[in-house]
Amino acid sequence: MTLAIALLTQDLRLHDNPVLHAARATADEVVPLFVLDPDIAATGFAAPNRAAFLADCLTDLDASLRPLGGRLVLRRGPAAPATARLAAELHAASVHVAAGVSAFAQRREQALRAALGDRLHVHDGSLTAVVPGAVTPAGKDHYAVFTPYFRAWSQAPRRTVHRPPRSLRTPEGIASEPVPTARPDSPALPPGGERAGRRLWRSYERHDLDRYAELHDDLAADATSHLSPYLHFGCLSAAELAAGALRHGGDGAEAFVRQLVWRDFHHQVLAARPQAARQAYRDRGDHWLPEDDEECAAWRAGRTGFPLVDAGMRQLAHEGWMHNRARLVTASFLAKTLYRDWRIGARHFLRLLVDGDLANNQLNWQWVAGTGTDTRPNRVLNPLAQADRLDPDGAYVRRWVPELAHVPGRAVHRPWLLDRRPAGYPDPLVDPAALSDRLRGARGLD
Repeated sequence: MTLAIALLTQDLRLHDNPVLHAARATADEVVPLFVLDPDIAATGFAAPNRAAFLADCLTDLDASLRPLGGRLVLRRGPAAPATARLAAELHAASVHVAAGVSAFAQRREQALRAALGDRLHVHDGSLTAVVPGAVTPAGKDHYAVFTPYFRAWSQAPRRTVHRPPRSLRTPEGIASEPVPTARPDSPALPPGGERAGRRLWRSYERHDLDRYAELHDDLAADATSHLSPYLHFGCLSAAELAAGALRHGGDGAEAFVRQLVWRDFHHQVLAARPQAARQAYRDRGDHWLPEDDEECAAWRAGRTGFPLVDAGMRQLAHEGWMHNRARLVTASFLAKTLYRDWRIGARHFLRLLVDGDLANNQLNWQWVAGTGTDTRPNRVLNPLAQADRLDPDGAYVRRWVPELAHVPGRAVHRPWLLDRRPAGYPDPLVDPAALSDRLRGARGLD
């Protein structure tokens, strides 16, 4: 009787899981394994919000495995030696793991290869819809511009979407750590796990997907899918979502798929340039102002005096999530208006975002800061023009900035013009008139 270990990382699901599928196809018994790796904590990536969501994901996955005859085994320690010890303990014939794109994931794979040799099988296509590196421009290892990548992605062959296993035999008596508990920083996190993610996707596809193209920029409508945490932890398969949306069809589905392609785009950039998580993808010679000052603290706290920026930062603190357009506006304010290093903002976002994905967070920050893949590095998002466009009636601001809840209409975006200044709300960090003069002529968000 043969036994395989399915080492799960960011693929915490039964549906369309290439790692589980391959392990089950090649062995009589399968041990789904998750390693609680202290090296991740040492990187600072095991932030409280994601740790709490992860605990939900692990509990949910174990509960889904048990009716099939399986269960989730948890071990603690650096991933490679912990996995190798379990493989020796169980005389495992093979170990299966999903390919990652970060420098950490690539080092982990190298360590697993050194410990396990040809017993290790690495599976592409688990974390993205199209495998990083599957489509490349002539003579290069990745696309640096989104539009040609989108065209190539649209023509790329798709792998088969795997059905969930009907049964999974896991031996009894394997020692396992308990699921860790974690207290989140944000009070309104969504529930983690595949079952919650699939319920959300089914509801979104049925009720809201058709209007995605119309409403995805509308901050007050809050009509985006909120699926990003489930994609980050692999509770949902990007390949399955793309296939489902393409079957659904229509303008909304096409716009939704484009966002999945944007996610894949950043993953293929980071796979080819892992150093872009810490260094400028394209160095523009910026000399950022110092971090440790009151302006950065005001930005983090949502007290810049620019209501749309403050609303976004307060949503982030409360939910561990922020609407994508608000992310761009708040990031542009820090990097382009306050002229602070994009890494300051990227660290703060990663501390709180439950969907804090290294590829998307770091490279979106660089896109805004002008050090990334954007073909217009001098792009600046005027927070006032963006407020008028993305929150024309001010409903989003009133939802998140209670000091301004009584201010009607779009006047809420310029409280310094009111006859009576709202009590408790700060003055703008930057003079609005001077800001408008400086940004006049700068294009807003395309």
